[in-house]
Amino acid sequence: MKVPKVTNRHCKHCGKHTEHKVTIAKRKGRSASHPLSKGGTPRVRARGLRRGAGNLGRYSKPTKPKMSGKKLSKKTDFRYECAVCKKTTSQASGTRAKKVELV
Repeated sequence: MKVPKVTNRHCKHCGKHTEHKVTIAKRKGRSASHPLSKGGTPRVRARGLRRGAGNLGRYSKPTKPKMSGKKLSKKTDFRYECAVCKKTTSQASGTRAKKVELV
């Protein structure tokens, strides 16, 4: 997928359409972006859970796999930097592509 390096977008900080420079950031997983969420490992460890013997209140039998194999492509995380105010915004949800190229 080819993406232009500069696009015209609406900047929510300036309140007008300006040129934005496009960069690709490394997409973070849920544990990295929300470390203190309800089931996050650091928070669960702080509450004194996730230690000891036994199945710790989980099911005794493993669940059936719903999807076999791994997804072949990751979602891209585009960051847009405004040329006027230099503020950076990210895209709400990226599209899946095996290869992303800035043209």
